[in-house]
Amino acid sequence: MWKPTQQGQSPSPTPTPEQPSARPVPVQQPTIDTPRAATSSVGEQASISKGLSIKGEITGTESLFIDGKVEGSISIPGNRVTVGKNGNVTASISAREIVVLGKLKGNVNATDRVDIRAEGALTGDVAAARISIEDGAFFKGGIDIRKPDSKPTAVQSEPAKVAAHS
Repeated sequence: MWKPTQQGQSPSPTPTPEQPSARPVPVQQPTIDTPRAATSSVGEQASISKGLSIKGEITGTESLFIDGKVEGSISIPGNRVTVGKNGNVTASISAREIVVLGKLKGNVNATDRVDIRAEGALTGDVAAARISIEDGAFFKGGIDIRKPDSKPTAVQSEPAKVAAHS
């Protein structure tokens, strides 16, 4: 005969009235939903490591860190594009913020700012609201400083395209 007292007390008829007091444990499970909500709000960053080489068009909605080789065009509106120390990029870049730690050849358009760090090199024209070039950095090209008010102008050009489709 099987002895339920050795396996656990739940099968015995006497502890069943005590079990309802132990059943509120599942009530704690809804607290698991709170961490899930916090996880979804965390911003992500894509990464191209130094062993990768990409040719083509890159678009996205999350920040991008490039430590490899990229040729083509990069469009990350509203986020940051960082060219790492090992990065070698030959592309036009459009983003909210662009940080150059490696080598970048191409025109850049930032709605906020462009940072060229001491070990960075940028060859190309820059259009941004703010630009920062550290001592020791290399820069060759033109600079177009745009007022922060130019952000709505860029947004207005998109609805004009939509109106043209109507």
